[in-house]
Amino acid sequence: MRFKERALLRQAVVHRSFLNEQPDVEMESYERLEYLGDAFLGWVAADELYKRYPHFDEGHLTRSRAALVRGTTLAEIAREIGVGSYLYMGQGEDETGGRERRSVLAAVAEAIVGAVLLDRGEKAAKALVLRWISPRMDALGTSGAPRDAKSALQELCQQRGLPLPVYELLTEEGPSHAKHFVVRVIVDGDPLAQGEGGRKADAEQMAAELAHDAMAG
Repeated sequence: MRFKERALLRQAVVHRSFLNEQPDVEMESYERLEYLGDAFLGWVAADELYKRYPHFDEGHLTRSRAALVRGTTLAEIAREIGVGSYLYMGQGEDETGGRERRSVLAAVAEAIVGAVLLDRGEKAAKALVLRWISPRMDALGTSGAPRDAKSALQELCQQRGLPLPVYELLTEEGPSHAKHFVVRVIVDGDPLAQGEGGRKADAEQMAAELAHDAMAG
């Protein structure tokens, strides 16, 4: 896809840490584009699910949309298209694994959608989103997405006679439009996993997913 304004595409891969280390560089981070892309992704997924699966009730639609646009899914897409190698990132962030961090990759995927939306318009941005999520949408089958990770972890705890999981907020950083949360999940006094994301709910879901895998494995 050719951009009319290549600066928009470049902005979509600029992490804030790069600007912190290069204060004289006249660039913006991906955060504003991330905000726009996040909203558009959610709308496209909701619209396509509504049309494609007329038998889904509200619960099926909601769970399916959440599965398609959650941070884990978007990070997988970003890895598939090799986003990590194109990131402008500060040395410290890079050395601590920022190029493979799920929250960063998911945010950049959203920012790319935002950049396409501004540069090429709704039709091109929608085509991009559908190219990314259609294979995953096809995999939903007739019953929609499974229950979310937090629900699955809660059910597993109940099956094993354990107390319900407790989610502890470890850190909350960044401005109001670009927050970054780190959450820990504790089961029966045992800290099982940590998750991170641009929303507290996303961080909790990641933590729950990792904890469920650890318990089930």
